[in-house]
Amino acid sequence: MTLLGPDYSFESAAQARGLSLVAGVDEVGRGPLAGPVTAAAVILDPANIPDGLNDSKKLSAKKRQVLHDELLQCADVSIAHASVEEIDELNILRASHLAMERAVAGLKQVPDHLLVDGNMIPRGLTGSSEAIVKGDNRSVSISAASIVAKICRDYVMWDLAQQYPGYGWETNAGYPSKRHKNALVELGVTPHHRRSFKPIHNILYQEK
Repeated sequence: MTLLGPDYSFESAAQARGLSLVAGVDEVGRGPLAGPVTAAAVILDPANIPDGLNDSKKLSAKKRQVLHDELLQCADVSIAHASVEEIDELNILRASHLAMERAVAGLKQVPDHLLVDGNMIPRGLTGSSEAIVKGDNRSVSISAASIVAKICRDYVMWDLAQQYPGYGWETNAGYPSKRHKNALVELGVTPHHRRSFKPIHNILYQEK
């Protein structure tokens, strides 16, 4: 495992086995109390990989945006969501996997192999695939997916923040920041809060 950041070695290994189209898959938004969970699938062009790809959390907001815009120009990118209702109905892990499955299905090309961030392959992804723990630090394709998923989900939360001011979603993206938790007490639960998550469940339960 390289300490220098993600590279193309997982992709190259798959291509050496005859699996030419390799997609990286990642999700963002398991931890927030509000909003959807968002996943992305990205097939990079080996001849045109943007410089600086890394785990989205290690990049500045400005660098993330630049890379996001580049990726939309030079790669096959698909983004998908699982809704708050699906999160509450299924559980967050299964909803995350559903978003990943939808992202892969939305690619223009059918990938020969998937590199999936984490330690599990979503059960709906039945083709050739491998799970890579901390994959967004190790594979540039997964890094690319992490970047576009985060930017897209941030857009969703910024939009919801305009509709539901006071919770700070434009800066906390629905994560349980102090401002968000204080607003839950003062303003109550919105339709975009995950009712199956303990802090939200507890507020609703106390109100009954």
